Parts: sequence; C-alpha cells; structure tokens
Amino acid sequence: MTISRVVASSAILAMMAFAVPSAATAQEREVKLTGLGAMSGVVRSFGINSKAALEAAADEINRAGGVKLGDGTKGKIVIEYLDDRCNAEEGISVARRIASSSAVVGIGPTCSNVAEPLFGILQKKVGDASDSGLQMPFFTDVAIKVGLAKISEWAFRNVPDEGAMYRELFQWIKKTQPGLKSVFGGVEEDFAHSRASWYAVMKEVATKEGFEIKGEAKWLLADTNFTNQAREARRASADIVAISAHPFTTCGMLKEMGRQGVKPKMLIGLTSSSSLETLQGCASEAETIIIPTSFAPVTPAAQAAAENAAKFKGSLDLHSGASYEVVKILKDVIESEGVLAKPDTVQADRMKIRNGLAKLTETKGLIGVSKRTPDREAVKPFLFVHAKSGKWEVLHNPTN
Repeated sequence: MTISRVVASSAILAMMAFAVPSAATAQEREVKLTGLGAMSGVVRSFGINSKAALEAAADEINRAGGVKLGDGTKGKIVIEYLDDRCNAEEGISVARRIASSSAVVGIGPTCSNVAEPLFGILQKKVGDASDSGLQMPFFTDVAIKVGLAKISEWAFRNVPDEGAMYRELFQWIKKTQPGLKSVFGGVEEDFAHSRASWYAVMKEVATKEGFEIKGEAKWLLADTNFTNQAREARRASADIVAISAHPFTTCGMLKEMGRQGVKPKMLIGLTSSSSLETLQGCASEAETIIIPTSFAPVTPAAQAAAENAAKFKGSLDLHSGASYEVVKILKDVIESEGVLAKPDTVQADRMKIRNGLAKLTETKGLIGVSKRTPDREAVKPFLFVHAKSGKWEVLHNPTN
C-alpha cells in the first residue's frame, strides 16, 4: 500500500471514529424526573431553590457515572421543572401534563394547598381497577401539611414531622426557660401549611405543654399591612410570640412589631421561614427567632450539597435540602428496582419506582438517617436554629 493510500485510510478511520458515538454514549438513556412547584408569586423562592437543588443533585450523579438501569445500560438523569404558581387548579393541570410525558416520577409540589387536591386525583389504592386516578408516583419535597401522603398509595413525602419538631421545641423551652408561660400566635390564615401549623401543631402542642395561649392575630399571604396584628400582640403581652407564616409576611409582622415596640421574651417561627429569604428580608428584626428545621450545613454532605446548589443559583433550606435528598433516594430506587427508562416501559417503570419507595424503611439524608413510615411519610432528624448576625446558627440539637 502506498503512503498516500495509508494516509487516506487513516483519515477515513479517524472521521468514522468521530462520526460514530462510542458504545457507552449510544446506550446512555435519559431518566426523566419532573418537578413542579411555585416558580412565580409570593412563594416563588421555594420553587426556584427546589429546582436548583434537583439540578445540582442530578448533575452530581451524572458526573459520577449516572444511574445503572435494569438491563445494565447507563442512565442520565434529566430534570424538568414546571410552574404550578401555588394554585390548585394549575397544579392538577401540571400533574396531568407530567403523567402524559415520559417522566417516571413527579417531584413536588411546593404548596400544601396544591398537594392535597393533586394527591386526590391519583389512584387511591394500587391495583384498584375501578379507580381511574393517575397511576404515577409523586414524591413531595416541600408541601408539609400533616398527613397528606395517606390520600393515595402513589403519594410519598420527604418532609419533616412538624408535630414532633414543635413538641420537642416547647418541651425544651419549658425545661431551659421555665419562666416563659404564655404564647401569642400570628398566622397566615389563607395558606394551608401555615394555618395547619398554627392550629393543629404549635397552638395544640403549646397548650398540652402547659403554656397559656393569649390570643392570635390573622393575616393573608399577600398582606402588606400588619398594624392591627402587631397591636394585638402588644396588648396580649405574651412571653412568646409564635409566627406561623412564610418569609414575606413573617418579615412584615416582625417589622411592624418593631415599630410598635413589641418585645416578647422569645420569638418562634414556622419551619418554612428558616430560609435565606427571611434573613434577606428582615435580618435585624428576626434576630434570635427560633425555628426547628430538618436542614442546616452541619455535615460534610450538607455543606457539599449547599455549595452544589449555589452553582445552580439556589440555596438549601429544609425544603430544597429535601429536594436534593429526593433525587439521591430515587437513584437508589431506580437501580434497585431495575428501571429501564425506555419509551415503552414508562408505566412499568413508574410502578417499579412506586413499589421501591413503598419498601423503604429508612433513607440517608444530608444531616442524618430518616425513617420511613407505613403511610409513606418521613421522620427526619432536625435541629433548632436561630437567627444571629444575619445567619442561621444551630441553637440546639435534640439528638445530643
């Protein structure tokens, strides 16, 4: 063979090598996980942070080699995120859209007032031929209202148990500060989570622990004026003011309390307000507020996750931290249950994921091990944090 022919043959082979993908690349399949949550409106920061956390976790998994599918091929996790605007009708519409896609699981939603009706359109009991509800697993990372997963056997949650968190908090207060005897509550009345957290959790737990409830002030999620509510708090003159509201109205109430000179001996906040948004909105007014949370960057895994989420323009808190964990949990389930991620196995894959999630008795989280209950809820480790000098710092670890 002449030199010219050798060169020509080598060039052709080189071109073929570039043109034909490697076996590994050709066999790689997309495993689609679709999130839904509030990307607009007053609580849009929750959706923005959850989306960033999902993308960060997926990126970490993909960079480490992806997920091993049931036939031995490599899967690449792909995240899609849809805005439900924290609106029930929109959430149901988005859920149906996800169910008609190639996604093997839905992750979300943000708001409990969306999760509750969304879970209601899912098949109640697996295998019930008379029930035409959607047969698709939804793994909720944010919506935290007590007991929602029991609505459907296709519903799962990775949210903390607020009852346990506030019970532990009020018991700790009673033990460490026995001079505090009374509580005044502030509640975001039109938001399912904040309303349930005050009436069914904080207020009930405080009463059982022997604290006197000296009244409550009510407002709406979109309110901007808290003059009357702060006046009620001043008149009550309670030792503790417990605010069951999200960052925007929590800050509004705290600022008005400051203007009116309302100075309780202790402030308690809602789990969802243990976030960067609260500190950005009213760091000085929120100074010393105590909130139980299931996330703080107190472990190497939590610190790394927070750094990864920041690269995707989000911050980690108890909600977005849960989102990060959800992707890691789903990777393990996908591998253990032999998900195939083929166009013709979507429904079979959804059932495998549902069954795999239902088998779990515990999962590894960012700050410790979470237990799984028979009704598909999580019992997560938690901490008490307080706002100090514009940062959230750990005040007490109930496990120590």
